[in-house]
Amino acid sequence: MENDKNSLRLKALELIAADGHRVGTRLAQVGGVSRQVANGYLQALVRDGLLDAEGTTLARVYRLKTLTEVSRRYTREGLEEDVVWRELVKPVVADLPDNVSNIWHYASTEMINNAIDHSGAAHVQVEVRRNALYTDVLVADDGQGIFVKIQQALDLRDPRESILELAKGKLTTAPEQHTGEGIFFTSRGVDFFEIESHHLRFRHAPKVEDAIVEQVQDTRGTRIHMWLANQSPRVMRDIFTAYMDPEEFTFDKTVVPLRLAQYEGEKLVSRSQAKRVASRFERFNRVELDFAGVSELGQAFADELFRVFAAAHPAIRITPVNTEPAVDQMIRRAVAAGASAAQSGAGMNS
Repeated sequence: MENDKNSLRLKALELIAADGHRVGTRLAQVGGVSRQVANGYLQALVRDGLLDAEGTTLARVYRLKTLTEVSRRYTREGLEEDVVWRELVKPVVADLPDNVSNIWHYASTEMINNAIDHSGAAHVQVEVRRNALYTDVLVADDGQGIFVKIQQALDLRDPRESILELAKGKLTTAPEQHTGEGIFFTSRGVDFFEIESHHLRFRHAPKVEDAIVEQVQDTRGTRIHMWLANQSPRVMRDIFTAYMDPEEFTFDKTVVPLRLAQYEGEKLVSRSQAKRVASRFERFNRVELDFAGVSELGQAFADELFRVFAAAHPAIRITPVNTEPAVDQMIRRAVAAGASAAQSGAGMNS
């Protein structure tokens, strides 16, 4: 009975996080209870201080109440990420399950360290908020901006290409200090990860397609926003294991969301596009190409990746996933051409 009660309370919080309108009706439907019982749960959550409510009974709007909120602006010079963790972030998440607290320890210190070592900013702002359902952390700096800095470091033609490189992982502008793994693993540890810089915004969330959002407002420096459910079952160790060589314990697998290479709705058709996508693949043993959101694929693009690149790098295993029939057909054609060429070469050498 207690489990049923806790389950309904959690369902109510999740419904409100998505939309605070008509919560009583929606809770009754998903919870299999009467509208009166559902309203009783909502009133109890308000009395417990977990929700704010506005409006009359029929038009009442619920919102998750912020239970804890801390914010501090630091001078970047001489700042240490573990100090910020201990004095600002840890006190907010210390009573959460160990797996959740551990994710926050990794995610917050990695992102704060990035701001310290890479931004060149004068100041770093860190904010932590917690409600009954989740905690969110913001790390912002007033530096050059992450996408422009990567564009300049890698001599890219467009700052949007920086986002594709970030998504691959193993990217750093200071290789003597960093491995370039922080953003990759942090974005997979939390429930929601977003980077804003200048006029671009990159979003990553589990089970949701990665996206580049172009915005009119110019975000100075870099803003990284993360949130994670307070009762998340996710374990940071499992995330590392999924992308690491089981024998050498090295970061050897990446997942590349191809939709990030489709700038302004353009199709993936050319060899030059494929070469940009394949940049730095040689740093991995396993490359998973996620074609979610890609409806068409040009013959030259497929041939460059699945025949030319594959033949030149036989040790790298490239696996396409989430392919639509037309895309899958083009990939199969390129793979078959590569296999035929390899057999012909073997026959000539025999």
